[in-house]
Amino acid sequence: MTDICQRWRGRRDSYRPAREPIDPRRYGVEVVDEAAARRFVVEHHYSASFPAARLCVGLHRAGAGLVGVAVFSVPMQPRSVTRHAGQAPAAGVELGRFVLLDEEPANAETWFLARAFRALRREKSDVRAVVSYSDPLPRTDEAGREVKPGHLGIIYRAFNGRLVGRSSARTLVLARDGRVVSGRTLSKIRNGERGAAAGYETLLQMGAPRRMPGEADAAWVSRALRDGPFRRLPHPGNLAYVWGLDEDARAALPPTQDWKASA
Repeated sequence: MTDICQRWRGRRDSYRPAREPIDPRRYGVEVVDEAAARRFVVEHHYSASFPAARLCVGLHRAGAGLVGVAVFSVPMQPRSVTRHAGQAPAAGVELGRFVLLDEEPANAETWFLARAFRALRREKSDVRAVVSYSDPLPRTDEAGREVKPGHLGIIYRAFNGRLVGRSSARTLVLARDGRVVSGRTLSKIRNGERGAAAGYETLLQMGAPRRMPGEADAAWVSRALRDGPFRRLPHPGNLAYVWGLDEDARAALPPTQDWKASA
């Protein structure tokens, strides 16, 4: 996996050979509005989902328009900024999505990422660290076909990201097609929070049974996971990479872990 670079189109991944050169004269990088970034990410990224964004940066190619998006987002676990980067939660963001279309050359990744980080420092001066994760565990559908390969964060290493460990181990709930049932979605439904109705419809599309008349939200979630077509998959935790955005922030980072041992 170190000799190829992942690309996306229509939520399907493909790969470019590493070290393909980019012609920077054909590209531009600028902040893009959240609506445009959301459309691009939902259309092309395998998750078809969009995180709580703090800044969206787009890669544009002459004659083609938007061909890549980087989303710096609110970390799903705010304590991860302190754990992995040694900063207060408000001083860190997560590189929540990083998506390039399939025709873009391999070196477009680091070229774009460097300029996205510059935009972050310019637009969000309060941010001192970036955390990102790579998921090394492949996913398969119920027939055993691989729908998502495992990733070791090669681009993050190429961009001088510091591997500092893993996120917490957990158990994933998978739908028939290999998609992960979001724990946050389940929590919204259980607690009747904003977004619960959309989460309910998502689970129905995945094959969950319909709610019975008078059935409590939490009871329905338990029954849906028990009786629906869902599988459980132990996960050892994602690989965690961090960047400090100034000298003091870099000094506060935990020591680099052995890459081979962590992977």
